[in-house]
Amino acid sequence: MKHIKIDKIYHMDCLEGMPLIDDATIDLVITDPPFAIDFKARRSNYNRLPSRVIEGYNEIPQEDYYAFTFKWMKQTMRVLKPSGSMYVFSGWNNLRHVLNALDDVGFVTVNHIIWKYQFGVYTSRRYVTSHYHCLYVCKDDSKRRFYPFARFGKSARDDKGRSLHYRDKEDVWIINREYWNGDAKTPTKLPLELLEKILLYSSLPGDLILDPFMGSGQVAVACKLLKRHFIGFEIVKEYYDFACKRLATGVYRLKDAEAALS
Repeated sequence: MKHIKIDKIYHMDCLEGMPLIDDATIDLVITDPPFAIDFKARRSNYNRLPSRVIEGYNEIPQEDYYAFTFKWMKQTMRVLKPSGSMYVFSGWNNLRHVLNALDDVGFVTVNHIIWKYQFGVYTSRRYVTSHYHCLYVCKDDSKRRFYPFARFGKSARDDKGRSLHYRDKEDVWIINREYWNGDAKTPTKLPLELLEKILLYSSLPGDLILDPFMGSGQVAVACKLLKRHFIGFEIVKEYYDFACKRLATGVYRLKDAEAALS
């Protein structure tokens, strides 16, 4: 890399940072972009103590979401190796823009994964939203890497004789959210279990992983645990500082926001 160092998170807009990455150098992209749903990630939204939830979520206006998505996806297409792939998380509100941008950029869709999680919000006039979409796509399907027995051997069975690797590769994933009671946290965060699953199936130790929207640093932390390299960008200073603190201290869950940002 001429302009970007690996194993580093940059405090900058990914649309400014990704052009600094060399062509065809990234093995895997994992990212959870901004929602554009007037999210307003306030501390009060999470019923947490104010000192423990870090504010600052950076939103994208709804009318700009497709153009914004197309721009950053165009860059990920450029920096991915021919064998590379990408996992993009999305709520249902802007799923159409994500799907259209993926097609227009030229990605090949491999799977549309549903992540089912627990979410105890009360609703009176609609059903409870308790899932998230994950689009698993690639640059060239004939060269795409996938490691089908990375988590369970081909002959592994549960106590009822059912294939463990088959069940693990179904496209509905039931993985609980992480509730960091008593610890500092950002409002949105992918569970470590979910990221480890993706990393094991779609990368090898030593591979280079990109997250254009690093947030709390969860992808970087997962990469470090599994001996992958990473590059990340985060535009919100509070989240950037929080992520860097986690990596520098080697502590997965920081105890409070003041300590995390000191």
